[in-house]
Amino acid sequence: MRPTTTYRTEVRTLVRLAGPVVLTQVAQISLGFVDTVMVGQLGAEQLAGVALGNTVFFTLIIMCMGVVLAVGPMVSQAYGAGTDEPIGRTVRQGQWLSLVLAVGFMLIVWNIRPVLLALGQQAATVDLAVSYLHAIVWGAFPFLAFVGFRSFIEGVSRPRPVTVIAFAGVGMNVFANWVLMYGKLGFPAMGIVGTGWASTIVFWLDFALILGYVASQSEFRRFRIFEKLGRPDPTYFRELFRIGWAIGASFGIETSMFMATVMMMGWIGTAALAAHQVAMQCASFTFMVPLGIGIATSVRVGQAEGRGDREGVRLAGTVGLSLSILFMGVAALGFWLAPRFIVGLYLDLDAPANAGVIVLAVTLLRVAAVFQVFDGIQVTAAGALRGLKDTRVPMFISGVSYWIVGLAGASWMAFGLDLGPAGLWWGLVLGLSTSAVLLLARFRAMSSPEGAAG
Repeated sequence: MRPTTTYRTEVRTLVRLAGPVVLTQVAQISLGFVDTVMVGQLGAEQLAGVALGNTVFFTLIIMCMGVVLAVGPMVSQAYGAGTDEPIGRTVRQGQWLSLVLAVGFMLIVWNIRPVLLALGQQAATVDLAVSYLHAIVWGAFPFLAFVGFRSFIEGVSRPRPVTVIAFAGVGMNVFANWVLMYGKLGFPAMGIVGTGWASTIVFWLDFALILGYVASQSEFRRFRIFEKLGRPDPTYFRELFRIGWAIGASFGIETSMFMATVMMMGWIGTAALAAHQVAMQCASFTFMVPLGIGIATSVRVGQAEGRGDREGVRLAGTVGLSLSILFMGVAALGFWLAPRFIVGLYLDLDAPANAGVIVLAVTLLRVAAVFQVFDGIQVTAAGALRGLKDTRVPMFISGVSYWIVGLAGASWMAFGLDLGPAGLWWGLVLGLSTSAVLLLARFRAMSSPEGAAG
């Protein structure tokens, strides 16, 4: 079948879809930015506590989120094929899946303290992290349920309302942090515990807004999303889980590399952990752009696959990868040329107490400059493969790249070669570059005329 779009048309279409998705990702990562900046005013110990707690929360919730993201390719392929009934069934079961995953997640997080201590983290830092986790954990279900509805809306190429909702959440996060952290408007000053409760409030607000939007749109009624919502559908639940568990495992493997890096930073010291948090927030901001492009690429690939357009699949993936490489190349230059300026957005450069953290953060940002393009390639290629419902082989690629190459390399360079925090980040470079090469090769094979999802 001939492709339905040219390269230039696909660029315009993908940019229109990816733009709001990228802004949504930026808004969501802004929650972490706001937390880091506002907690940074409380001191390095509190910043280290939030770094540890935030890493635990998002390492585990992103694994659950990956499972729920199976809603996206199922919706986009059905939408591309012009069939409505499977879309409603998929979205309904996505909500059930969110509930089941949230319950398991909450049980694990509530009892995480002995695990953190066993991993060698300092007791004072663990106490702060656990207090934060016991507040934010109540936002697990709305966080995941929001992802399910968001995947549906983006799968039918209507991403803008999600962006508006996400930015409303950022505004609420700033306000709630101000009130609960610092004790304003008659509330007690709760410190980093207030940060956790502020995030929970934001997750519930975002869920309520997106639920109201989906329910109010007449154009969505043909999907009959809310019919039989209270009745589980084992067939579609199993299909969602079949596709999604490998996505969740891939996310878990990747984020576990970053979590293990945090744990090893904690062995080095509080200053290293605080510097890591600052540098990782910077890298996370730039990562949101190719992540958003990857989500949009997944939708475009899925829609092309649904209508049987194999050349359109290759075209959508190629355009998405090109855009990610272009942006991350620019980001790499910024990290390399102006790291101290960027760190100054988070920490007072003139405060003597911050001097050690600033030096380490600048060093880590320069390492981050090296892996920017690789990070953009791997996340966009993974998104393109999700559009084809190809999730198991990418999971194995993640295991090899992040656990065998990345973590082993990080440990060896940090402690064997005595490179310290920079050695840990050079391990990230090894893991991300390996993943980028292998996932790119996988997409080229799967998007060929003979390719088929495995």
